[in-house]
Amino acid sequence: MSEKEEMSEEFEANPVDSLINMPLATIDIKDDVGITDVPQRNSKRSKENECIKSDQIKKRKRKLKDYQPNYFLSIPVTNREITGGIKILQKAIVQQDKRLAKAMVGDGSFHITLLVMQLLNEDEVNIGIGALLELKPFIEEILQGRHLTLPFQGIDTFGNQVGFVKLAEGDHMYPLLEIAETAKRTFQEKGILAGESISFKPHLTFMKLSKARMLRKNGVKKIDPELYEKFINHRFGEEMLRRIDLCSMLKKKRSDGYYHCECSIVVGKKLIGIQDLINEALHQERLNLKSKVKQIKELLLKPEIQAKIRRELFEGKFINNSNQTNNVDVNATLT
Repeated sequence: MSEKEEMSEEFEANPVDSLINMPLATIDIKDDVGITDVPQRNSKRSKENECIKSDQIKKRKRKLKDYQPNYFLSIPVTNREITGGIKILQKAIVQQDKRLAKAMVGDGSFHITLLVMQLLNEDEVNIGIGALLELKPFIEEILQGRHLTLPFQGIDTFGNQVGFVKLAEGDHMYPLLEIAETAKRTFQEKGILAGESISFKPHLTFMKLSKARMLRKNGVKKIDPELYEKFINHRFGEEMLRRIDLCSMLKKKRSDGYYHCECSIVVGKKLIGIQDLINEALHQERLNLKSKVKQIKELLLKPEIQAKIRRELFEGKFINNSNQTNNVDVNATLT
């Protein structure tokens, strides 16, 4: 089996790939945790330090072994010029091979993944929300009141398994990479496993073979470059960074196709237009309302609450029946 085919097998077998939308870097675990080979020393202190270091490495490896990202920071891509261009690209590919229709990403899901992480329970999700809110002033400091415009041009793939629109090179890359690194540091300082063994390469995914497992059985093992050759240098448009969302990979998507969102921050130059202010206020209000509805649902599902509701309903019904009986007795007495 060739090296490329082995990479394809690993891509197909890895369920995390279908969730992350980011390239997993093939980084040696030794390099990833910053371990370097050092000359052997005979001193007692040196041996003690080596034992401590060895224990830390083992713990780190155990954490990484169990690391399965389920949340991510998303920069939503909603510019109609970009989404429209991607739809045309997807249609052109499907016309050439109809089997690939199920591998296409819905337009409501288009985004750049800034950071992936593992949040195992509600408490960790709340910590993640706090980290995102703390991230906002750092991003504002990086941007210095300026807009960050992200231009998309050209097509590429990860191992011929994931097709994406490339982010064009330019000065915008420096602040974006700085934001990504700052986000990683902010979340890790909160004790969250984030960005482990993953290299940040900003991109906009439009198709993934892992979305349709039957493709491999039907003989589709890779994305043929000829399918998108007409778009290889196509300019799709520009997206302005306005919002960063903390999204779930596993929870049910919204009705518009976008991911379940736990929290959002607005970044960049202050909004000027009245309609922009209204839209942002409505967006935040919807998020707050969804959070409250979720809390109410969880409360109503608790056995003790259900028992209390049934008891109060029963007592209320009993009191009403008693009042009706008393009214009948009084009427009988009066007559």
